[in-house]
Amino acid sequence: MVDTQLEKRGIRDRRVLSAMLEIPREEFVPLESRLFAYQDAPIPIGEGQTISQPYMTALMAESLELRGSESVLEVGAGCGYAAAVLGELAARVTTLEIVPGLARQARENLRRTGRDRNVQVVHGDGSVGYAQGAPYDAITVAAGAPDVPAALVEQLNDPGVLVIPVGAMDDQELRVITLRDGHVESRVPTLCRFVPLRGGEGWK
Repeated sequence: MVDTQLEKRGIRDRRVLSAMLEIPREEFVPLESRLFAYQDAPIPIGEGQTISQPYMTALMAESLELRGSESVLEVGAGCGYAAAVLGELAARVTTLEIVPGLARQARENLRRTGRDRNVQVVHGDGSVGYAQGAPYDAITVAAGAPDVPAALVEQLNDPGVLVIPVGAMDDQELRVITLRDGHVESRVPTLCRFVPLRGGEGWK
């Protein structure tokens, strides 16, 4: 996975590559899907949700430019795999999941694999962020939003980075939004397709 899907497609951050080499992805997918855990494709995890393909997980993590001391907010815990990756890269991770069953699943997967030391799973509406832990040095969103939720921008530290898929449900762009000295910049490293972001500032 790391050799053929990540490095060959341009992922260069050694810390990201090391984290994805270290974390057993098969422990985060349903038992019947473990044979496909390292394929370059999303995998259904129940409740109409998926675990993103490895490349997208790596690209989003790399785009956050984490160095190890940051507080990170993840919107969309899913099965907990991306949160485990982020936990290897940052000091603290809060991951939000709107679906109760998936929140329980993520919490259990992280506990079972010993990745819950600095990762907190919260059941709640991630589209409005998690003000209790704000501000965050980095925010990543694992679902496509119709627009960038204002609440997430407000909870971003300065300097800070927000990575989020934005656009129609079947036609999105991955935006990397940086805030520095009050100035906001945005770039689009790739097009993408994520499950829709649910909640007050997501798709109704």
